[in-house]
Amino acid sequence: GDLAGRVGQDPFAELALSRVREVGVDLRYLQEDPEHTTSSVLILVVPGGERAMVSAEGASRYLDPALFKPRFLDQADAVVLSAYALVGGPSRSYAAEVLEAARRREMPVFADLGTGAVRAAGRELLRHLRGVDWLLMNQAELLALTGASSLSGGIARLREEGFRHLAIKVGAMGSILVTPEGEELLEPYPVEDIVDSTGAGDAYTAAFAHALLSGRSPLEAGRLANLAGALAATGLGAQGRLLRLEDLEVKAR
Repeated sequence: GDLAGRVGQDPFAELALSRVREVGVDLRYLQEDPEHTTSSVLILVVPGGERAMVSAEGASRYLDPALFKPRFLDQADAVVLSAYALVGGPSRSYAAEVLEAARRREMPVFADLGTGAVRAAGRELLRHLRGVDWLLMNQAELLALTGASSLSGGIARLREEGFRHLAIKVGAMGSILVTPEGEELLEPYPVEDIVDSTGAGDAYTAAFAHALLSGRSPLEAGRLANLAGALAATGLGAQGRLLRLEDLEVKAR
């Protein structure tokens, strides 16, 4: 896969990218910022894997839209977008151009919300994300985004907004898939020794998108994504345990 983003010219950039390079991610569309430092997040983890986070915005907000070309998508099968890119600044324009280029090509788009993105941009995110193939979020993000007091209420409001396919991560309950055919609660994959839930949601999104693109049904993809999220929480940090689809399929048998 290809990674589009922006980092500073500092040690944090190398720390963030070294493991990504190791596993063969193509960084040709990565931008280097001569002025801003690499964005960072301080994460405080308590026993059981729950977290509190303090973020320092940096280079990622300044992703330069002038450097994006629609041909960047020529070799792509899909776009997986973090809603943080839509919060504001130049990165919002970059993300909007990517979304428009993907729509023109009828390319699948998976958009993953984030708690900070929902707090910062709220319902403005929906304007940019309308028409994406899958909208992914956790329970807190769903309720904050829609103003609903229940999962069912939040799902109903997003359906009214025209979002037909939703994947909602509900922690220890697993995840809920919403399609035009109905809603399905997918049980979690039980794991012991949860260390850190950082990156579990991202692992879910990556596994879900990859499984769907590999021909799995949404329910199969959701179950593999539950497994990926659970296993990611057994490692420390967002890159503590990197997973491959074939490994997940072996464990899921």
